[in-house]
Amino acid sequence: MIGDLAHICNRGVEKRKIFLSEDDYLRFVTNLLFQNNKSGKIRVRKKDPLQDVQEILSRRTKLVEILKWTLLPNHYHLLLYEVSEGGILEFTKRLGNAYTKYFNTKNKGRSGYLFQNSAKIIPISKNSQFLYIPIYIDLNPVDLISPNWKNRKNNNPKKILNFLKSYRWSSLRDYFQGSEFGSAINKKLFYELFDTNLKEYEKDLEGFIRDPIKKLLLADLAG
Repeated sequence: MIGDLAHICNRGVEKRKIFLSEDDYLRFVTNLLFQNNKSGKIRVRKKDPLQDVQEILSRRTKLVEILKWTLLPNHYHLLLYEVSEGGILEFTKRLGNAYTKYFNTKNKGRSGYLFQNSAKIIPISKNSQFLYIPIYIDLNPVDLISPNWKNRKNNNPKKILNFLKSYRWSSLRDYFQGSEFGSAINKKLFYELFDTNLKEYEKDLEGFIRDPIKKLLLADLAG
């Protein structure tokens, strides 16, 4: 339904890596841009699909507004806001199908499923989900540099935040310093829906990194 919010996630079959190279990550992110069009994927002829992206995307009618995205070696997370009826489901299907086709073609001889199951589409209806899901999505990459950080009392919040702000395969970098993928997300809508701003949200992120009780909440969301 238009106006719905949902957390989308999926992982590789048998927990296998779904991103094997920088090109793989890049393909998925460009799909976030070019698959988000009601009448179908936006076709580009240029070798660099991100060149003149604003002009290309001005022609589209969005299925969803993307508020957050994070890619990890064997899974991904999205936070979506529906703007066309049925848009969340349609966009999620397109992403999975398009990336699987790309991956199997690139890795010659491979066929069949890439993802574990159909992507999880988790409606955000409870207050706890609304408050914490964006932070959960943004903190996911911390596992890459500190796998047991949720169980540690003496994490270095500044170091972790600096890592997150510079991690290329997450929309959080766009919120803090911008990137070539900025057209994929709607920062203004995120701030409006979650009644926050960059400074307040950074404090919230740091609070979850420091506070053991809040870390337990993140662990529950992961489960």
